[in-house]
Amino acid sequence: MPSPGEALTQIGFGRTARRDRWWATPLSTFLVLGSFVVYTTWASLQGDHYAYGNYLSPFYSPLLFGEPPHAWFGPKPGWWPAWLIFSPALFILWAPGGFRLTCYYYRGAYYKAFWADPPSCAVGEPRSSYRGEASLPLILQNAHRYFLYLALPFLVVLAHDVWEGMWFAGPDGRERFGIGVGTLVLAANVVLLGGYALGCHSLRHLVGGALDRLSGAPARKLAYDCVSCLNRRHMGWAWTSLFGVALTDLYVRLCSMGVIHDWRIL
Repeated sequence: MPSPGEALTQIGFGRTARRDRWWATPLSTFLVLGSFVVYTTWASLQGDHYAYGNYLSPFYSPLLFGEPPHAWFGPKPGWWPAWLIFSPALFILWAPGGFRLTCYYYRGAYYKAFWADPPSCAVGEPRSSYRGEASLPLILQNAHRYFLYLALPFLVVLAHDVWEGMWFAGPDGRERFGIGVGTLVLAANVVLLGGYALGCHSLRHLVGGALDRLSGAPARKLAYDCVSCLNRRHMGWAWTSLFGVALTDLYVRLCSMGVIHDWRIL
């Protein structure tokens, strides 16, 4: 007797007894995630307009090589091949990108939208056999817990970028405390990314999921409860942080290009 997954591969792609608009959710996911991937790829390969004054795009932070004063190790390194496109985002974006790509929530979303595995519940798949995560490329999803360790330090770096975004050069050249719209945009991005990353299923297991009795470890129980609180709304954090990080890059980019002007609140 075939398994449920194998049965869906035998009835034909898109064949179903469902009468609802089952295709609406995977189609919306495909359009939104596809647009994000296209914009992120374009923005990360630009290698320009990623900083405006004391603001730095999250797609380029930490800025290992690039424009001063944000670059940690100076401008483009001399060892970089002349024939290869250079963008500071290429050094760091793979880590948070890998974390989001392998996210447990997003698997359920883009498996339907991109892999059609299946396109929706009780709908036929476009393949003759069911593979799931047992082979390449989907088996790479199991690296999610390791990408978590790489992604968490980025929250600290981005929080520091918010701090840097509170200091503006005055008429005498000295830095003075202030708050601009860009400061709030950077701060909101950290909050959304923090809610998403700190509510991760892997982090929940890491802080307390391996214990048989949480009451015997008060500190870990508190951490477990905090992560669980964020985890209950993991889908919401996943989507809002997706929009937030893209809009933050767009805001800094438009300011750098002179399309919009950053309004100083304080």
